[in-house]
Amino acid sequence: MTTDSSNSAAWQAPEPVGPLNANVPIPGSKSLSNRYLVLAAAGRKSVELRGLLRSRDTELMISALETLGVRITANHSDPTTVRVEAPSDGRYQGNVTIDCGLAGTVMRFVPGLAMSADGPVTFDGDSQAYQRPMAPLLDGLRQLGADIVFHGQQGYLPFTLTPPQHWNSGKISIDASASSQFISGLLLTASTFPHGIILKHTGKRLPSLPHIRMTVDDVKHAGVQIKAHEYQREWLVEPGPVQLPFIVGIEPDLSNAAPFLGAALLAGGSVEVPHWPEHTTQPGGLLPGYLQSLGAKVEMIPDQGQLLCKVTSDGTIHGLGDFDLSAAGEIAPSLAALLVFADAPTRMLGIGHLRGHETNRLAALVEEINRIGGHAEELPEGIAITPVPQESLHPAELRSYADHRMATFAAMLGLRVHGITVDDIGTTSKTLPEFVDMWHSLLDVKN
Repeated sequence: MTTDSSNSAAWQAPEPVGPLNANVPIPGSKSLSNRYLVLAAAGRKSVELRGLLRSRDTELMISALETLGVRITANHSDPTTVRVEAPSDGRYQGNVTIDCGLAGTVMRFVPGLAMSADGPVTFDGDSQAYQRPMAPLLDGLRQLGADIVFHGQQGYLPFTLTPPQHWNSGKISIDASASSQFISGLLLTASTFPHGIILKHTGKRLPSLPHIRMTVDDVKHAGVQIKAHEYQREWLVEPGPVQLPFIVGIEPDLSNAAPFLGAALLAGGSVEVPHWPEHTTQPGGLLPGYLQSLGAKVEMIPDQGQLLCKVTSDGTIHGLGDFDLSAAGEIAPSLAALLVFADAPTRMLGIGHLRGHETNRLAALVEEINRIGGHAEELPEGIAITPVPQESLHPAELRSYADHRMATFAAMLGLRVHGITVDDIGTTSKTLPEFVDMWHSLLDVKN
């Protein structure tokens, strides 16, 4: 049944006027931006971050660090360049409340810094954030000696962390099956703990391992002695100073490139993303290979010491059968939008942890694909998408679920399905505040 738009504020997804021919610069990586903000705040000397993403998630991180007493100053002529100056004595302000919004990196990375506060720190956030699990991270901090008091459901926001009066040994065992951010949140600040940590993951699976490798790489960049024993699911961080170089450049967000590069497969033509790093720890670095598997022509063209990623397509999209996406689950919504129009079914597997993201992304993707007349089913560790004839798909108002990647997923569907609207396109401000303008520019249509 066709679902008509009943929301006057809904955004009308634009349709392509012809094959694409676009060059789309992508702002800085949210994952790297918030990791480097935390590492800069853990140091003792000022750090200048260049290419910082300015979005809701990074603004929440900046506000959280400032609440703890970190001084962060933006360049007047370029707000993507900021100077970070941590308290010189290594003690953060306690008896404060931090607003995490819906940012997993804030709610899971900042508690490690709060272990060095001079009083209790309360963490709160959006009501939808109350559904995002926190227990494994906080259990790890408790094992170190922190006192945690929950003000609602056990294991979730809001909660108050009181720093240890007496630190236990640094041995921690947690089950991080629900999110790699639990491990990253501990690794980022572990060297500031008196004994460092020996961290053991006890779960059967470990999602988003590339994100953990990104964290390890960033921590090493800050001069910390860290060893990763991935086979044993164990990480060792030595106690010691944290200090990033004075100037740190931040790569473009390669996962945010997915809707734009993927648009070439939906509308035909070519899309280029400049400043693609030759080597990266971002899971989004796997995107060009995925698009090639789907049938696109992908070229990595040398461009002033970096690469230009160019994706060209005639609109043909191949199904992938059983496809393990565990290494880059955050790309799943963009790939799902493409697979709706593929020439064969696909089962995206290894992404069960997406149920604990901004929303239950697996359930949301299935709901919205089926809403337009497509066919998708939820699996224990992923989703199955079975393409239907395109003429069977129909207009609908799609929900964003306060999830930026669900909003961009809906915009992608609008490239092939007439009459797609999105109930809250503004949720893209979480990581891509200029998304609407960028999308219209991609399609060469007026706002």
